[in-house]
Amino acid sequence: MPPKKRTRSSAKSNKRADADDNHAEGSDDVAQLKTGKRKRSAGVKSDVEKNKNDDACKTAYSYWLMKSEPESRIENGVDVKFGIEDLKALPNQTGCWDGVRNYQARNFMRDMKAGQQAFFYHSNCKEPGIAGLMKIVKEAYVDHTQFDKKDVHYDPSSKADNPKWSMVDVQFERMTKRFIPLTELKKYHLRHKAKVGPLKDMALFTRARLSVQPLTAEEFDFVLSLENEDPI
Repeated sequence: MPPKKRTRSSAKSNKRADADDNHAEGSDDVAQLKTGKRKRSAGVKSDVEKNKNDDACKTAYSYWLMKSEPESRIENGVDVKFGIEDLKALPNQTGCWDGVRNYQARNFMRDMKAGQQAFFYHSNCKEPGIAGLMKIVKEAYVDHTQFDKKDVHYDPSSKADNPKWSMVDVQFERMTKRFIPLTELKKYHLRHKAKVGPLKDMALFTRARLSVQPLTAEEFDFVLSLENEDPI
């Protein structure tokens, strides 16, 4: 694993990050820092049900959107900032995407295959949106931060002989030709809901609380095409 500067999608930080994204997002990456248990409310599917749904959809996804914070924010004495420029600055422009503490997001990372592409999405910032592209270069393996008591993502309920959390390694590919903001994506999403377009079911809006999200090929291609179009 290459050295890294907080190369991850922060669990607690993404909770704040995505909640600020024009109320279109939030994060379900809530760390099990105290009890290791997930809070469930009436009308919300259990994790088991969600995982079954994910298993049924595994073959449908080969593209991803992954959120991280590009602006400094100190949490437990650690700056959780990690933007696309930070990834670009790492040796071989490669680092691990650790700290994910949501079961569905974790399962999506476990589905990832080496060579697949992902959008690097800037969250919890003045203008959230897609900043560039990266690729998966190492498939899911044990996230060491769950065992590190000094790490903001430490999970005392996770055991070395049965670890809960995984991470992948990602490598910078390129910046998008222009930044594609959430506000623009939302406009297309609303249009496509009305006219049955490619972004009508985009997870950024239908599974908004996840910091690791799947994309269909149609969704990925449409969003990527926007870098060549004028903003709306």
